[in-house]
Amino acid sequence: MARHAGVSTSAVSKVLRNAYGVSDAMRERVRESMDALDYRPHAAARGMRGRTYTIGVLLDNLRNAFFADILDGVTERLRGTDYQMLLGAAGFGAEDQRRLARAMVDRQMDGLILIGPGFDRHEVVGAAATVPTVVIGHHDTSDAHDSVVDADAEGAALVVGHLVGLGHRRIALTSAHGNEGSGWTGTPERVQRRGYLEAMTGHGLAPYARVATTAYSEEGGYRAGMELLAATPRPTAVFAGADVAAMGVFRAARELGLRIPEDVSLAGYNNTAVAAMSPVQLTSVDQAGGLMGATAARLLLERIEGRGRAVTVSVSPSLVVRRTTGPAPR
Repeated sequence: MARHAGVSTSAVSKVLRNAYGVSDAMRERVRESMDALDYRPHAAARGMRGRTYTIGVLLDNLRNAFFADILDGVTERLRGTDYQMLLGAAGFGAEDQRRLARAMVDRQMDGLILIGPGFDRHEVVGAAATVPTVVIGHHDTSDAHDSVVDADAEGAALVVGHLVGLGHRRIALTSAHGNEGSGWTGTPERVQRRGYLEAMTGHGLAPYARVATTAYSEEGGYRAGMELLAATPRPTAVFAGADVAAMGVFRAARELGLRIPEDVSLAGYNNTAVAAMSPVQLTSVDQAGGLMGATAARLLLERIEGRGRAVTVSVSPSLVVRRTTGPAPR
């Protein structure tokens, strides 16, 4: 193939490794020859030489639409490289996530992207010492891995400020458990919860703050919604920590005969495609999931190519106001 492309074998190797310092013209010449010769690198042989050109992405479930935004970003950034993404949905259990992460390491994947890992932090740091790793979501940093986070406290403050501006005082939050006992202290839900409480205090509404803790799922949101909306006095607004949980609050409100936003306002977090659907029109915080995924993939490729210094990138959220939030009822 090097002869066909009119370049050296080392140049072909650099293009196949997606190495730095390769010109666009050189890359195009080699890829044209690959297409002409119908050349496809053998994955097993490449693995024996020290690289498999596979990246493992671990998440807890496929039902959270925000993860789809992140995966789209990863896919877009890897397009045009020789790397392939292999996806693993391990469930919410720490042991299942740990086993899947170990399996990815054992299969010699070149790098890992862990989306909100729920297993022990020391296990993640241990894996990162062996395989280049980027953690998405958790604010706990380490010299062993890169991190991509959202400014979750700022995002929570945006929601509270918006609702206060509409006259709401009894503003409740649905949150997730946050991997207690796993060594993680800066999970997204913990930082978001802290931002919510600080914002409520800042507006003089600390006595009205209430948090219902459950899983970030449609069923978890439903349970939290029933707990909050069946209480007396009922909150006039609910801030769901994830759009998928907001869908469950929707169902709870409907079963209780409450109208959104006339009787209770509802805001979500993530600004997924579901939030913008016509029947939903959910006010939500946009975390720029695609950007987070693309950034994670970029950092991981840099790690694979030899960068050793840890990098943390924080994405600034923005609030997208739609029909589910309105003036507080009298």
